[in-house]
Amino acid sequence: MTTAREVVRTSVEIVTRDGTADAYLARPDGDGTYPGVLLYMNALGVRPHIKSMADRIAAAGYVVLLPNLFYRHGRTPVFELPEFVDFDRQPELFDRVVPVLDSLTPELAMRDAGAYLDWLAGFPGAAAGPVGITGYCLGARLALLTAGTYPQRVAAAAGFHGGFLATGAADSPHLLAPEVTAELYFGHADQDPSLPAEQVDRLEKALTEAGVRHRAEVYEGAPHGYTLADTSTYDAAGDERHWTALFALLDRTF
Repeated sequence: MTTAREVVRTSVEIVTRDGTADAYLARPDGDGTYPGVLLYMNALGVRPHIKSMADRIAAAGYVVLLPNLFYRHGRTPVFELPEFVDFDRQPELFDRVVPVLDSLTPELAMRDAGAYLDWLAGFPGAAAGPVGITGYCLGARLALLTAGTYPQRVAAAAGFHGGFLATGAADSPHLLAPEVTAELYFGHADQDPSLPAEQVDRLEKALTEAGVRHRAEVYEGAPHGYTLADTSTYDAAGDERHWTALFALLDRTF
């Protein structure tokens, strides 16, 4: 699906077991149905840049749902951010983000994921059947968790500059590898402190032993957050590589 389409953008509400999550929906203009894609944001939340990423996927022929994962803490924007985030000059930002991030446990996130998948399944413009997922930083972890928790509902999942994908914790995402039926792709950041080499190796081992169709690559020279053009961690080469890999995965699947 490479022909660019006009995109329709709207805000939607998703009822969950714990409340109502606001979400951004981007879809191709016109009649017909298109494969669904669940886009998991990074820890800074839903904002213009992440919406533009949803738009780019929608323009390629997909119905893209971008939920506010932190809806328990308020509607979008959960955090007031400058147009450009320089992490070196704004270290205090982590003081606001980390407590909210830590409150989204795997249990809560997967409970919400069921609601997001239900919403996409009920949306008239979304094609019937399993969906694709793409996630960034925090979202990469949730992409893997969702693929393992709802294997019959996820056909493909990608994660970019993800962290803590294969820790020693009892709820580490890599432990769900035996449940995954989707094809997976991971574009790891280079020398990422949230995903050290031992975790990269542990994830690869788990996916391989489980027989999961997958590819995982380390993007040399691309730091954690390399797709985020509204931050100081952006890396243009890594970002374009991510788009190539993501669309190749979606095109193979749908």
